[in-house]
Order: sequence, then structure tokens, then C-alpha cells
Amino acid sequence: MISALDRAFETARARQGRILAPEIDDPRMADAARRIEAEGLAEIITLKAARPAEEYVEHILAVRPTTRPAIAARLLAKPMVRAAAMVAAGEADALIAGAATPTRRVIEAAALSIGPAGEGAVPSSFFLMIFPDGREFIFADCAVNLAPDAATLAAIGRAACEAGALLLGTARTALLSFSTGASGAGPTVEVVREAAALLSDLDSPLNGPIQADAALNPVIAAAKGVSGGASNVLIFPSLDAGNIAYKLAQELAGAQAVGPFLQGFRRPVCDLSRGAGVDDIVAAAAVTMALA
Repeated sequence: MISALDRAFETARARQGRILAPEIDDPRMADAARRIEAEGLAEIITLKAARPAEEYVEHILAVRPTTRPAIAARLLAKPMVRAAAMVAAGEADALIAGAATPTRRVIEAAALSIGPAGEGAVPSSFFLMIFPDGREFIFADCAVNLAPDAATLAAIGRAACEAGALLLGTARTALLSFSTGASGAGPTVEVVREAAALLSDLDSPLNGPIQADAALNPVIAAAKGVSGGASNVLIFPSLDAGNIAYKLAQELAGAQAVGPFLQGFRRPVCDLSRGAGVDDIVAAAAVTMALA
């Protein structure tokens, strides 16, 4: 069976899109850019192609109308903000950065210039997790939201479900908790329960609150009196849980973590790990273009 990553590579080659790579001076990004173009995944656009800053002011004003044009022009002096503005202007289809830039700066730039995907959208992230036995998952949020409230958790779940449908073919979403169904109580369980209620309009399967074993194992799900056991989009109740889970999956199970990819913006944004290697960047580029 073809893997999600293989499908992403095929989609990227068919799409022939453009990726804005503002960190091209980083040797890893430079090597990856050559491979991305050589493999036909995308055309790489750099900041050298940028027009004068004043020509991008309108894109910041469109997202934040109360910003003074002079302030917007000063913000555009920042390379990451300029890069995001180029994407907003349609000069590239997606932004890939983060190899040499903190996550908060990538998010800030996207929020200033690209803007939210729609009403209720919030910045968050997901990893495409690929396990040695062939199983594939979306893990969210593992990089952005420290302690999401119910509305934020629902927004994370909605965006991750959409990513799951695109990358995995189908999305079966689980809102994870230390409690399954009505078996437990507590502030964090109530947040997850409320988020699940906000996602009741999803067209794809949704379980939550649900413990991780019941979300993944149908025998355990049945024993606990819930449907489940086949979830492939896992929504964690906090940044602690999500970040710890994906790193444990890497170290204990040998899982490949591709990403993280930012959600909640009008255009795809990939926030690379600071330790990303060339292979990681090439894979992230393919997935980013599959989301474009």
C-alpha cells in the first residue's frame, strides 16, 4: 500500500507549486532546495525575488487593518515577515522556514501577513508520524498551544482532521484524555468533552474524551463501552502531552516525525525543527505542497 509520504511526493510533483524559502543561506536549506527542484517537487523562491517592501504593505493591512502603513513597512524589513507577505501576494504557494528561526517568529510572520484560514481558526501544529510497521498518524498540537481551552482544542482538531483527510485519505479523530467517555472527571476532561461537542458537526468519525489505548485498540475500546480503536488523528489535550508523545514515539518506536506543519493560516506554512536535516526538509516540502 502506498504511504502518505509517497502520496505527498506524487501530489507535489503533479502540482508543480512554488515554495518560499527565506533561509536559503542555511547550508541544509540550500542542499534541500537543490534536491526539491531536482526531484520536481516545487520551484524554490527566495527573498531575492522580493519587490520593494512598500508593495507588500497592503497584505499586512488586509490582516490587521488598524496597523499604520508606516509601521507595516517597518515590519516588512524583517525577512520572515517579508517572506510571508510574498506568499500572501501569491508569489509562492507555501512558506517553509524554521531551520534557523524560532517557531514564535515563523508564527508571528504568518499571522501578520498571511492571516487566519477563517473564522475561529487558531495557529497550531501537527506532525505526520510514520511508524516502522507502516501505521501513519497525525499528532496535534505538538509545538504551539500550551494549554488550549475548549474552543482552541476544537480548532486544532478541526484543522488536523482536514490534514488527515488530505494526507491519510480518511480521518478518524480522537480527542485524547486520561478518561474515556463519562468514566472520569476533572478540569482537563471537561475541556476535552466540550471540545468534542464543538466538533459534533464533523463528517468523519470522532471520539472523545478517550484514552489513548481505547483510541488505538478496538478490543480495549469495546471493553470500555465506546466505539474506537482505529483513530489516526490524535489530538492531545496540552502541549506537554503532544510534545512528549511524539518524542517518545520517535525514541521508543523509531517513528519518523515529519513536520511540524502550522495550521490555521490561509496558506500552508511549515515550521521546520531547528535540528532538521536535508532529508527532513525535502519530506516536509513534499507534504507542504500536498497541503497547498
